[in-house]
Amino acid sequence: MKLAENLNQIKAILPKTVTLVAVSKTKPIDAIQEVYDAGQRIFGENKIQEMTQKWETLPKDIEWHMIGHVQRNKVKYMAEYVHLIHGVDSFKLLKEIDKQAAKHNRVIDCLLQMHIAEEDTKFGLNTLELQQLIETSAFKTLQNIRVVGLMGMATFTTDTQQIKKEFASLKASYNALKTTLPNISILSMGMSADYQIAIDEGSTMVRIGSSIFGKRN
Repeated sequence: MKLAENLNQIKAILPKTVTLVAVSKTKPIDAIQEVYDAGQRIFGENKIQEMTQKWETLPKDIEWHMIGHVQRNKVKYMAEYVHLIHGVDSFKLLKEIDKQAAKHNRVIDCLLQMHIAEEDTKFGLNTLELQQLIETSAFKTLQNIRVVGLMGMATFTTDTQQIKKEFASLKASYNALKTTLPNISILSMGMSADYQIAIDEGSTMVRIGSSIFGKRN
């Protein structure tokens, strides 16, 4: 019952306004089932094939979130069931999600990923690219996606001031987006190492893996 204890400890300190995504990537079915049995219903994966296998096996009331970088040619494998796609960083990807969602007669919720870290390895849009994307006429024609918020990852550092600054910049982009688009309600920022700072800076959704499932190999 160790995983259930871990889950309950985190849930006890999360504000009611913050949604917990349990990051189950690389973790076996039985571990996810244990966390599910303890009451968790939202799980995050970063590989579409792995997520699809888990979707096929595990209870159908699980909300699957795609939290990793998305390759356009893989979208079709998750279009039938994915609940929320966190890492949308281009119009081309949005267009592909829209196309695949239409085949299943669905509207898929998406978060636009912002580049807020000082590391070059992280994907995401800058503020100008975000503005350009949502202002294009082609964006307004997409019927089968719904942009519901933003996602971002802070620099991997022990400098809490820097993390704070990066999250604050994402919150500012989120506030600006809220004035432009109708369905904006999710700000996905914060992971096991920095979710407390993220919550202080206005996060509404945290992605926590190792603090629930233990360290990854």
